[in-house]
Amino acid sequence: MLVSMKDILNEARQKGYAVGAFEFWSYDSARCIVSTANKLKMPVILQIGHFERDYMDGYKNAYNITKMMEKLFPETNVALHLDHATEYSEVEAALEAGFTSVMIDASALSFEDNITLTKKVVALAKKYNASSEAELGTLAGTEGDITGLDSQTDPEQAKEFIERTEIDCLAVAIGTAHGFYTKEPEINIERLKEIAQKVSIPLVLHGGSGTPSDKIQESIKNGISKVNICTELIAAFGKRLISTQNEPNFKYNVYELFREGMLSGEQLVEEKLKLFNPKNIKF
Repeated sequence: MLVSMKDILNEARQKGYAVGAFEFWSYDSARCIVSTANKLKMPVILQIGHFERDYMDGYKNAYNITKMMEKLFPETNVALHLDHATEYSEVEAALEAGFTSVMIDASALSFEDNITLTKKVVALAKKYNASSEAELGTLAGTEGDITGLDSQTDPEQAKEFIERTEIDCLAVAIGTAHGFYTKEPEINIERLKEIAQKVSIPLVLHGGSGTPSDKIQESIKNGISKVNICTELIAAFGKRLISTQNEPNFKYNVYELFREGMLSGEQLVEEKLKLFNPKNIKF
């Protein structure tokens, strides 16, 4: 079932697990994500950024693929989320297309300008009964058209930001990075604890790809309710598409090539969803 992200994240925060948010770009990538969530009886988030939007020729096609997943797996709660929008017009277009959640990333702006733009997006999302996400602080690395340096979230500012914007969930910067890490990450769990003590809404961990498993689970135990995975899933598909062509007796057909990529994606998604459930909650 296509649902608002707010509903599944609030439950995750209350029970102590995180919902996996996976970037998708096609029918097979969406299917590997939702079929695996269905297998584990867990909720999941399908999300797209600039690259995926353009690859699928627009928000409406992403929505249509998600509706196909809803028909295939009607018992699985799925939120369709716009990741890292920087313009109000992008948010508006995604909501018009049927997205159930949107993120406005105004983290590169001043604190006051971030609040101003975020408040506008929150008000718009509410008109569509959709959820809203924002970001405070910045992550190192590149995501879509956004390139940033590590600037970690201030706990007091996080509290004020949430109170003034009424955002549904907040992406925090605690040392993770977009893309694969170029050095061993230093995840600031103490900073996360301070933030979580001051706010009650679900917190979001961007840059989940390659983050050590123990740090992921420690983050979830301290307030993270959504973990974003993009680069690792693309790599799982891509590497398998290459390696399978080098196997003995390989033949070019849809099942021997593209299905292999999807199966590799399913394996990764299952590993991540189990990782995001440190209490082994039964769904």
